[in-house]
Amino acid sequence: MKRTQGGMTLISFIIVLAVVGVFIYMGMKLIPMYSEYYAVKRALSELSTDPAAANAEPSKIRDLFFRRLYVSYADNIKKEHFKIERRDAGYLVTVDYEVRKPLIGNLDVVGRFNATQEMRRSGGLD
Repeated sequence: MKRTQGGMTLISFIIVLAVVGVFIYMGMKLIPMYSEYYAVKRALSELSTDPAAANAEPSKIRDLFFRRLYVSYADNIKKEHFKIERRDAGYLVTVDYEVRKPLIGNLDVVGRFNATQEMRRSGGLD
């Protein structure tokens, strides 16, 4: 009875390493994009519970939002991506932006993100 040795050859091991390396490289490009998106969502959520923003004007709300993003090092969100729409009981704040990162050669990774938060005005002024 002849025994045969099983396992990966050197070529198959190199191919597996290359595939794993590509996925790790893609993760290194995608994780900061999603991290920035969650920073935007967190800033919007904190803004909706902030008493200073409850009865503030849209320009003040925009300033408070971008101050929160400055702390999170979110660089891809610009003033033109931030929109405030008046609603009956307050405002609807929308942040709609796109991030494009080069991947390999002429291939890019594109992330399109949209976050919205409803802000209610408080009943009375203090």
